[in-house]
Amino acid sequence: MAAVATMQPILSALATMQSSNNASKTQAHAYLERFQKSADAWTSSFTLLQGDSDVQAKLFAATTLKGKIVFDFYQLPRESLPQLRDSILDLLRTYAKGPKPIRTQLCVCLANLAIQMLEWKDVLQTVVTALGSDSESIACVLEFIHVLPEEVTQGRKINLAEDELQQRTRELLEENAQQVLQLLTQYARSSPTAAQDPILMACLTSWVAEVQVNDVVNSPLMDVIMTAIQADTSFDEAVETLCALFRETRDVDESVATIKTLYPRLAALRPRIQACAEEEDWDTFKGITRVFAEAGEAWVVLIAREPQQFRPLVESVLECCARDKERDALSQTFNFWYELKQYITLERYMEARVQLNDIYSKLVDIMIGHLQFPTSETGNDTDLFDGDREAEDKFREFRHAMGDVLKDCCEVIGVTQCLEKSYVLVEAWVGRNGAQAQQGKVPAWQQLEAPLFSLRAMGRMVPKDENVMLPRLIPLIVQIPDHEKVRFQAVMALGRYTEWTSEHPETLQDQLNFIMAAFQHPSKEVVKAAALSFKFFCNDCAELLKGFMAQLQGFYEQVLDKLPPTSQEEVTEGVASVLAKQPLTVLFANFKLCCDPVVKRLVTMAQSANDKESQLAVADRLNLITIFIQWVTPYVDPREPSPAVQYCQEIFPVLTAIAERFVAFTPIIERVCRCWRYMVLSYRTHTAPLLPQLADKLAAGFSSSRQGCFLWATDSIVREFSDVSEIVPEATTTAIYKFYEQQATTFLRILNDLPPEELPDVIEDFFRLTTDVLLYHANSLLASPLMPSLLAAATTSLTLLKEEPLMATLHFLRDFLAYGQTSAPSSSFSPDDGTYSLRPNPAQTQASVIALATTSGEAITQRCLTGMMYSFPQDCFPDASGVLLALFQLMPEATAGWVEGTVNMLPEGSVSQQEKERLGRNIGQRVQMGEAEECGTEGGFGEVGAGTIQV
Repeated sequence: MAAVATMQPILSALATMQSSNNASKTQAHAYLERFQKSADAWTSSFTLLQGDSDVQAKLFAATTLKGKIVFDFYQLPRESLPQLRDSILDLLRTYAKGPKPIRTQLCVCLANLAIQMLEWKDVLQTVVTALGSDSESIACVLEFIHVLPEEVTQGRKINLAEDELQQRTRELLEENAQQVLQLLTQYARSSPTAAQDPILMACLTSWVAEVQVNDVVNSPLMDVIMTAIQADTSFDEAVETLCALFRETRDVDESVATIKTLYPRLAALRPRIQACAEEEDWDTFKGITRVFAEAGEAWVVLIAREPQQFRPLVESVLECCARDKERDALSQTFNFWYELKQYITLERYMEARVQLNDIYSKLVDIMIGHLQFPTSETGNDTDLFDGDREAEDKFREFRHAMGDVLKDCCEVIGVTQCLEKSYVLVEAWVGRNGAQAQQGKVPAWQQLEAPLFSLRAMGRMVPKDENVMLPRLIPLIVQIPDHEKVRFQAVMALGRYTEWTSEHPETLQDQLNFIMAAFQHPSKEVVKAAALSFKFFCNDCAELLKGFMAQLQGFYEQVLDKLPPTSQEEVTEGVASVLAKQPLTVLFANFKLCCDPVVKRLVTMAQSANDKESQLAVADRLNLITIFIQWVTPYVDPREPSPAVQYCQEIFPVLTAIAERFVAFTPIIERVCRCWRYMVLSYRTHTAPLLPQLADKLAAGFSSSRQGCFLWATDSIVREFSDVSEIVPEATTTAIYKFYEQQATTFLRILNDLPPEELPDVIEDFFRLTTDVLLYHANSLLASPLMPSLLAAATTSLTLLKEEPLMATLHFLRDFLAYGQTSAPSSSFSPDDGTYSLRPNPAQTQASVIALATTSGEAITQRCLTGMMYSFPQDCFPDASGVLLALFQLMPEATAGWVEGTVNMLPEGSVSQQEKERLGRNIGQRVQMGEAEECGTEGGFGEVGAGTIQV
C-alpha cells in the first residue's frame, strides 16, 4: 500500500497528460520531467513496472529507466550494477509476451547498460542463458540482438571516453558477430514460422555491418532471406535485409565473390515485377523496385565495367519504371540512373555507354509518358486530382525529379536524340488533334503538355550550337493552341532556351512576341511564367535588345502594376539587364526613363500607405529600385563621376523621406537600407559624394528604429572606404571609423535598455560590422575605450540560443583574441611579387588584447563552456572551441583556472566528480607541457556536450 501511495502523484500526473486541460497538462509535464531527473526515479520505475499499473504508466516507467541509464548512470555506485542488470533481465522475462513497446524499451535499457558496464564481458551469453530457455523468451533475446548494434553505433550520448567506447564496440559487436549468426541460423531452422519471423530479418539487418557479408551470403540464412521476401508477413523486413547486404558490397573489388553469389539470387526476383504489376499489388511492387534499384546503386561500378553481364539488372530497373502505373515506386530508381550516368559518360567506360544507349533511349520514352497529368474522371480539367491538393503538389515535385532523369539521359544518348523524341510526340499530337483544337478547348492536352515539359526540363543540357532540332521545335512551340497548362509549359520551355536564342537572333522576334502576348492571358500562372521567361530573354539576349530600350520601357510601364510582386521583380531584372548594356553617354537618360515611373509610383503609394498591406506594397516597390542598382553596374574610371551614382543622388531624398516616415515599419526600412547598401556595393568609391548624407541617415535611422539593417548598410561603407588609396584619402577612413564608434555607442545603449533575446538580428549585424572594423581599424578599435563594453556585450550575447548571432559574436571574439599573437589574423598583399603574407602585430596591440582578455576572459570562458554543454547549436561548437583555444594560447594558466572554476559552478549532477578531476588533470598536464593548444582540438572542447567534458 505504501508503494501505491508513493506512486500516486506519478499516476495522477500521467492521467492528467491525457486530459484536455492545457494548464494542468503543463504542470503535469513539468512534474514528470522533475521526477525523471531525480534519483528516486530508479526505484520508482521498477516499482511501476513490477506493479499493477496500466500499460501507459508502465511504458512511461520503462522509458524513464532508459533515460536514467543513458543520462544519469553516474548516480549509481558501481557495485549496484550487477543487481540492476539482473532486475532488468527479470523484467524482460515478465514482459516476454508483451506489450511489445515495453519489451523494446527494456531491451534498449539492457543494451545501454551493457555498453557502460565495462566489467560485464559475457553479455550475449548471459542474456541468452537468462532469457532463451523457452520459445516465449526467445523474442526478448532477438529483440536485444536487434537493438544492440543500433545503441552501440548510434548512442553517442553515452558518457564514455572515446577509447572506452571503441573497446566496448569491439567486445559487444565484433567479438559476438559469429555467435549472433549461429543463434539466428538456429532460430531460423527451429520452425517454418521462425524462418518468416520479421524480427529475424530485423536482427540480420542490424548486424550486417558487423559481420562478414560473405558469411551471410554463403550460409543457410541466405535461403531464409529469399524465402522471407516471398512471404507477406516478412516481405518488408526482408527487403531491408537485402538492401543492407547490397550496401555492404559497394566496395565491389573487395566483394566480387559475394556479388557473384548474390546476383543470381537477385535475378530470380525479376518475374515478380510483372506479377505484382498485373496483380496491382503496388506495395510489393515498390519493395521489389527498391531491391533492384539499390542493387544497381551498389554495383554501379561493375555495371560500367561489365555492361553485358549486368545488363539484365539494368533492364530490370527499367522494367520497374515502365510498369509503375501508380508512379509510386519510380522515384527509388532516380539515383541509380544518375550514378550509372556518372560512370558511363567517362571515357574509360565508353563501351558501357554504347551497350546501354538503347536502355537510356527507352528511359526517355518512359519518363515522358510518366510526365503526363492524369485524366479527370469527371471531365473537369481544373481539378485533375479530385480535390487532393497534397497529391497534386507531390506530382508537381515528382515531375521535376523526372526532369533530372531526362537530363541524365541527355548526357548518355545525346541532346539531339532526346529533343527529337519530344519533337516527334508534339508533331504527332498536332497531326492527330491539331484540327480539333479551339480556344481553351484542346483534346488530349496531356499528351501535348508532357513533351513540352520534357523540353523545358532538358533545356539546360542543350548547347548554343544545337542546329538540328531546335530550329524545327521553336517555330512549332510558338504556334501551339491556347490551353492554360499547355501555354504555361510552352512559355516556360522557351525561357529555358534563351542562351540558344542569343546565338540565333532570327528566332527572337517570334518568341518574344509569344512571351509578351502571354502577359495578357487570363491565367495568373501563365502570366507568372511569362514574367520569368521575359527575364531570361532579357538577361541572355541583352545585346540583341539594347537598341530597343524605349520599346521595352514602354512595355515595362504598361504591365508592371498588373503583376504580382515576384513577377514585378523578374520583369524589372530583365529590363535592368538590357539597361546595363547602354553606352555611358546615354545611361543616365535611360536610367531616368526606366526608373522615374517606378519612383513616381512609389511616392504616390507611400503618401497613401496607412495600413500594413499598402505599406508592404511600398516595400516591394522599393525592391524594384534596388534591382536596377544591382544590375546596372557599368565600368567607369574611378576618377570620373558615374552616371548611375548621379541618378542615385537624384532619388536619395525620396528614399530618405520614406525611411523617416516609416521608421517603425521594419520591411520598408530594411528595403531602404538594402537599396543604400547596394549603391555602395555596386558603385564602390564612386559613391563618395553620397557618404556624408548617407552616414547621417544611417546613424539617425539606427538610433530611432533600433533595427540591425542600418548596421548592415554601415558595414558596406566600412568595407569599401577603409583602405587608404589614391581614391580614398586618410581623412575619409578616419571619418568612417568615427562613424562606426557612433553606431557602436548607440548599440551599447540599446543593449543596455533591452535584453539580448529581443535583439538577435541587431546583435548579429553589429558583430559582423565590428569584425570588419577590427580588420581595417584594429589599432584604433583595440585602443578604444569602447572595447571593454564591446567585450561585455559579446559575453552577454553568448546567452542567446539562435545560431546566427552566436556565430557572429564568436567570430568577433576569435578575431579579437588573434590580435594578441605575434601576427595579425589578416594578411597583406605585396604588389611587387603578387604574394600575401601575415602582418606583424605591434607589441602595443598585443598588450592591449592581453589586458582586455585578462579582464573579460573569465566571463567569456564561462559563457563558451556552458554554452557548449547546454545551449549552443551544434554548428557553433567549432568556433566556441576556437575561442577557448585562443584564450589558452594567450594565457594558459589563467584560462585553466577559469575552466576549472566554471566546471565547479555547474549544477550538482551535471558532471560527475570523476569527469571534473580528469578534466582538471588533463588541462594541467598540457599546460605544464606547453601544449595548451591541444585543449581546443578534436577530443578536447570540440567534444564538450551535456554532462560530459573531454580534454
